[in-house]
This record gives sequence, C-alpha cells and structure tokens, in this order.
Amino acid sequence: MSKAAEIDIVSVSKVYGATTAVHSISLKIPAGSYCCFLGPSGCGKTSTLRMIAGHESISSGDIRLGNAVVTDLPPAKRGTAMMFQSYALFPHLDLVENVAFSLKMKGVEKEARRVKALEMLKLMQMDAYATRRPAQLSGGQQQRVALARALITDPEALLLDEPLSALDPFLKIRMRAELKKLQKTLGITFVHVTHSQEEAMALADIIVIMNDGRIEQAATPRKVFEEPATAFVARFMGDHNVLSGRVVASKDGVTTLEVPEGQTFSVRGNGKTVGEAVDIGVRTDRVRLNVASDKTLGFNGVVSNIEYRGASVKITVAGAGSDDFTVIANDNDYFAKPVSVGDAVSLSWALEDAVLLGRA
Repeated sequence: MSKAAEIDIVSVSKVYGATTAVHSISLKIPAGSYCCFLGPSGCGKTSTLRMIAGHESISSGDIRLGNAVVTDLPPAKRGTAMMFQSYALFPHLDLVENVAFSLKMKGVEKEARRVKALEMLKLMQMDAYATRRPAQLSGGQQQRVALARALITDPEALLLDEPLSALDPFLKIRMRAELKKLQKTLGITFVHVTHSQEEAMALADIIVIMNDGRIEQAATPRKVFEEPATAFVARFMGDHNVLSGRVVASKDGVTTLEVPEGQTFSVRGNGKTVGEAVDIGVRTDRVRLNVASDKTLGFNGVVSNIEYRGASVKITVAGAGSDDFTVIANDNDYFAKPVSVGDAVSLSWALEDAVLLGRA
C-alpha cells in the first residue's frame, strides 16, 4: 500500500446558488488517522467529503493532500478513493471485474488486474465469492466488495460516505470493528462521514462535529466527550445536559451563572464578565437523583420520562428552564430507590462534573 497522506483543508467553502453549504472551514487531518465527520443531516459533512474526493467543486479555498494541492484535480488524479453509501457495484459484472474496474479504466493488462483484484478480495475475506455477482451477496458482503474496489488503486486516503447506514444493528457493530482493523492494517488515512455518535466514538482518532456548514469541534473522542466545545456539541453528543444563563459572579477560578428561572449554578472557568450570556454542560452520568429537598446543589424538578436500558436507566426531568434534563443512573442504584413519572426530585452534581461551554 502507498503511504498515508495528511489532508489539509484550508478555508474551504461550498456555495450552491444563494445557499452556503460549507462556510470557510479549515482542518488538518493527520496522516494515517481515522477521522469521522459527524453531524445532523444537511450540516455540510458529505459536501466536505465530496470536495476532498473531487466529486464536488470547491467554491473557495484549497485542499492539500500530502504535499500536493489537489483543489482542481479530477478524482482519479488525487490519490484518494471513495466508497459510496449505495456501494455502486455493477450488477452485470462478477466480483473480480467489479473490483478491477478502475484498473481496467487505467489500461492495466487483464491478468495483472485480475491478480490484484483477487488479492484485494482475499484481504476482505471475499475471495471464495470471486465469481458471484453483487445480487448474490448480503449487504455486508457487498460492502466488503465496495471496499476492495476502492482500495485497489492504493489510495493515500480512503473516503467513506455513511458506509454502515444500510446494515442491520449487529452487522454494523461487526463491520465497525473490521473497518478499524483494516485502517490499522493498511495505515492509510480514513475519512468517514456518519450521523451516528456511537459510530464516530467507536471508530475515530479525531471527530469533526459539524453544524450548519461550520466545524463546532475537532478533537479526540475523549476530549469531545469530556470537554464539549459548545452547547451544540454537548447536546448533539447526548452525554451532557446544557443550562443557559447569565454570569452573576466570577472569582477564584469559578464562574456562577443564573438561569431565567432564578436558580444559580457554578462551574470552573475564568474570563467571563458579569451579565455575559453563558452555557454550562453537566455530565448526564454524574447527576445524582434524590427525593426533593431544599438543600440541593443542583435544582428541584419533576420526572417527565423513564427509560430502562438494561445496565442503566435514563430519567428525564423538567426544571431550571430545561424540559429534558437527563440523568443516566446505574440500574442497581435506580432500583434501590426507584422514582415514577410525576415525582418531585432533587438533582445534584459535583463542581468537577460541569464544564463551561464556548459559543460558536
């Protein structure tokens, strides 16, 4: 395999008529890393992937792959390969011919491309099916063939557009493990678009969270989980609650805010002025749930929903200006002192379990 390449996205925008899909984003994806673009539908993640691939023109800015500026190069000349969401296999060709197709287009002699195609099918554990056609394969098998076809060109970067979205939940988890193993084996840069937080957390070395055509945060999964950069990231990842208010005090490294309903909350962090609008994130798994009392570090609220999840229980509480403040409780803790919808409860957490969020 060819060596991995760093991908450098420099002030890249994509404009469709009056609509800006991607707003001047800049990002360095380290060579040999697994990068996941994550965000809701329409946030610009697929447009960005297609611009890296050359399937979408860049309105302004540049994309560099390794030492080469590839902004104006056609897809075949970039050193990237793309695996499409639909797999886009040719129904009338067997697997060897499907995988070898790009080499055929490059004029590689038949026997040489056949040998290389079989080598790629073997890498994907699909060599036993070489003479079959795509319709005779399961979804997971078709995906492996699409991967083999993308990798046969020895790309420096493999681009994957929601590659697991068509698979059933069990196969998704298995293919996740295989993609990660494949990326480590090949050592090339993988750029993977997904709308699944779980998928991005499981696969990525670096997660790029997009919203409305902009990058909200680009960091390791652990950093995104423990220190979400903005209220959007905290809400989208689902592991932090967000409380919004105005600063009433800031001293000794602690900022205190007041929410419109009158409660005050503290968080570690400086640099905020009194009266400034701020958001804080509170870890859902660190919130403690007790019978309502006047002596609470957090706030009193009313239970609006309970979901049993096996090892944990998700309790949703309305209060402090939030309709869906979430508590993730250990199943043993919850069933030792269960609550019901409509119960008044007291929520509390430690100062260390809140994070001061930035504003994009």
